[in-house]
Amino acid sequence: MTDRAGTTICILPALNETGKIGRVVRAVRESGQVDAVIVVDDASTDDTSGEARAAGAEVLRHERNRGVGAAIRTGLVYGNEHGYGIAVIMSGDDQHDAGELQQVLAPLRDNRADFVQGSRRLPGGKTVNGPPFREVATRVFSLLFTVLAGRRITDGSNGFRAFFLSILDDPAINLQQDWLDRYELEVYLLYKAARSPRIRMVEAPVTVFYRGTVQQYSKMKPLRDWWRLVRPLLYLTFGVRR
Repeated sequence: MTDRAGTTICILPALNETGKIGRVVRAVRESGQVDAVIVVDDASTDDTSGEARAAGAEVLRHERNRGVGAAIRTGLVYGNEHGYGIAVIMSGDDQHDAGELQQVLAPLRDNRADFVQGSRRLPGGKTVNGPPFREVATRVFSLLFTVLAGRRITDGSNGFRAFFLSILDDPAINLQQDWLDRYELEVYLLYKAARSPRIRMVEAPVTVFYRGTVQQYSKMKPLRDWWRLVRPLLYLTFGVRR
């Protein structure tokens, strides 16, 4: 990759995150690691947009719910159009630690990688208050990812990652596909990075927090949305989609 522009944008997809999104935005800004914080509000019915804006983020809002993949895509398009060199993607629900931004960004800034995937499984990474079923499911998913992508990935479902926006110029990567609108986009992008001989990819240790009650852990619906994570692996491995 040749684009090494130094400016960094943090993209926070969010849906009904009042009470959390302001805290996340403030923590990211106070880290001093990014130049802009963009919250993509995926048609929240609460005051997510207002809270994010009050905390200092620029807000892009979908008028109808389109999915987390579409929200991330909106943020990436904004980043490209405004000339940012690096994109960081974190959860808008306070699942990730902004204090770990430096260690995620370091391989990019030191020119050791083009794509950095956060991992709770590496030494120095951890899960806090993780439900047992989620621990098992994420480990099984990472094993499946490793087998199908042909490259060891210790935490394939972790949403904390950073990369040079220039990787999106690769003709093998096409995020403008409707089937990527929900959870598929993140897995698609990670799979493409893992398989590409042109993209240097590494993992970095991070912490994943599960806060609140079991019902608040995630907006994912167990069967439907886990299939949305798995199907990019199957489609890409067997040539169903590109």
